[in-house]
Amino acid sequence: MAYRTAVASGAEGSRKEETMPKKASKGQSKIHKVMKEKKEGTLKSSSGKKVTSRKQAVAIALSEARKAGAKIPKKS
Repeated sequence: MAYRTAVASGAEGSRKEETMPKKASKGQSKIHKVMKEKKEGTLKSSSGKKVTSRKQAVAIALSEARKAGAKIPKKS
């Protein structure tokens, strides 16, 4: 009898709690939006020209995310 209760309580303790899916951060959602615009060909730089460089698109995305209040480290 004592053996069964020990095994049963051990199985309950190792179960993970079910949680809600995590919501995307401001930065992550902003970067996703900008990169999607670049892929579609609708992303424009501040001068109004179409962005073709992936590096430039990432720079724009990080800049917009910082302006939105996301916690993204400064440029190094």
